[in-house]
Amino acid sequence: MGLMKEFKEFALKGNMIDLAIAVVIGAAFAKIITSFVDNILMPPLGLLVGKHDLSDYFITLSGGQYDTLAQAKAAGAATLNYGLFINAIIYFLIIALAIFLVVRQLTRKPAPNTRDCPECLSPIPIGARRCKFCSAVVTPSASPA
Repeated sequence: MGLMKEFKEFALKGNMIDLAIAVVIGAAFAKIITSFVDNILMPPLGLLVGKHDLSDYFITLSGGQYDTLAQAKAAGAATLNYGLFINAIIYFLIIALAIFLVVRQLTRKPAPNTRDCPECLSPIPIGARRCKFCSAVVTPSASPA
């Protein structure tokens, strides 16, 4: 019974629940990114390079000519699928950029609301006119925005 109680305490900790929520949101976000890349980004990119879908770019390693990757796979041909690799790189770059932007916002330090007194070096509010520790008159700084 002790093992079940310990597991329940572990599973219901705030960090574990936060992690579970993050995994679910991450999976949904990955689907959104996949849809964005497949349906919005890749069609115009594909038109620029001459094909509708970059995932159809491949090299047949076992000889033979195939118009699409699906035809090559159906024939059992060995292929080097560099179009799929390009798609994977694009997915990665978009997800990495999104994660970077979120983490950057979460870890950004807030503007300081204190400064050091020039006389006693104690921390005082930015807008203070007099130090509460040594009573020195100080010039107030601009308030943080």
